[in-house]
Amino acid sequence: MKDVQDWIAVKRLFKRGAKIKQIAKQLKMSKNTVKALLRLEAEPKYERTVNVSKIDPFKDQIRSWFLGPEYDFIGTRIYKELLKIGYSGSITPLYRFLKTLKDEKKDVSKKATVRIETPPGDQAQFDWSPYKMVIDNEIKEVYCFTMVLCTCRMKSVVFSLTCDAEAIYEAIQELFADLGGVTQELVIDNPKSLVLDNDGENEPKFNLNALRLAAHLGTELNPCNPYRARTKGKIEKPYQYIEEQFVKGNTFKSMTELNIAGKEFVRNWCKQVHGTTKRIPEEFFKEEQPYLLPLPDKRFINETLIKRSVSLDSLVSIGTNKYSVPVKYVGKEVQYRIVYGYKIELYDMKMNLIEAPEAINGKNEVFRIDDHYTPISNKIPKSIPEIKRQFGKTFRSGEIYLEKASKSLQQPSYHARQILKLTELYTVESLNKILDYCVKNNIYDIEAVKEVLKEKYIDIVLGEQSGKTGPSPGISNSLVRDLSYYEGGGQN
Repeated sequence: MKDVQDWIAVKRLFKRGAKIKQIAKQLKMSKNTVKALLRLEAEPKYERTVNVSKIDPFKDQIRSWFLGPEYDFIGTRIYKELLKIGYSGSITPLYRFLKTLKDEKKDVSKKATVRIETPPGDQAQFDWSPYKMVIDNEIKEVYCFTMVLCTCRMKSVVFSLTCDAEAIYEAIQELFADLGGVTQELVIDNPKSLVLDNDGENEPKFNLNALRLAAHLGTELNPCNPYRARTKGKIEKPYQYIEEQFVKGNTFKSMTELNIAGKEFVRNWCKQVHGTTKRIPEEFFKEEQPYLLPLPDKRFINETLIKRSVSLDSLVSIGTNKYSVPVKYVGKEVQYRIVYGYKIELYDMKMNLIEAPEAINGKNEVFRIDDHYTPISNKIPKSIPEIKRQFGKTFRSGEIYLEKASKSLQQPSYHARQILKLTELYTVESLNKILDYCVKNNIYDIEAVKEVLKEKYIDIVLGEQSGKTGPSPGISNSLVRDLSYYEGGGQN
């Protein structure tokens, strides 16, 4: 059984139009194997066997002793030092490993580099750097993920509180989205979330989820050689500029504010002439953009989302806090995930994004968006105290009406509520004039108010225009109906 990498490679070549015979020859497998992999709708399952050498736990220390200018130890010296710290193997595995580091240890300057320029759409480089920043009056470690298009030098950034695999996968997708397309290759570093093994000589072994992400985007991952950061020098250099010109001295109220400011900073940066290309990246980008691959319709999400039920007050409980969603989700299930360690992404059960609020720092708090309640916010209240408050706020004679009506009506709040309902048909300004007239003439009963509307609307509201016929400009467009509407308490 072939592994997932073979399955992805076969699918990719076949999608590009390669014939089965050609694929088999290129990947050195039989045509039947190619056909079998093409028939698979889902990736093949397998268990990867990893052979652990006794030298593996000591590789970082060996690199330091062999490559570090402060040590520069030879093989036998390294072997003696290893024995002191618990190594129990022979010297042979050590020499095999040192052989892979020979290219790093040359007489020529380690800074000697041949600059490589790539064609439009071919390559982007991705990396990140940690910074200490003041966010919401606290010093926090944030991670600045950055991507650059290698031809035009157009850049994009996103800041995160975490640097785990999910944050890296999300950042790659967001940065490609900011740049408006995907390159054929993405040069990366060698974190375990992306690369399991890369000794610089043999074929790199990628994290399976990283391969899934690359297949989803349509790009190919290209890890740089270990301990050779200049392999992706186009993305390394900008961090000094970001730190000096943006990070130092700035404080932000939230991670959302930091990201808005960071993206604006980079957009303005891309309007300046680049030192190497001698061109403005924003303008140069217009020439590279047609060569970029299209973005996928949806994001690649590797983690399992958490389900929550929406309460009757349209809130979702996450941790100790609550977050609102549109009222159409009341009584339904939604799901969420936390991105970059601070942003909550709420989805419906079909994976459509609903909202993405920033997580609340406190406990037992509610994050409410007023627009979520718009469909029900305009309903006339039934609570007597609320009716009185709304009536007084809506009409300039509202307080006077309530005071006088309470002396002549058994339930003045009932009549006030019925008058409030008329705002669905009439403008508030028109009803203000009608109510002023009614209060002046001691008319408080709703039926009497409706009678005034029927008989005296034109005289009271329009005055000198009383001779005109047809729908009046003071009436809302929806008031084109028979006046019998008012005889049955608002029901035809």
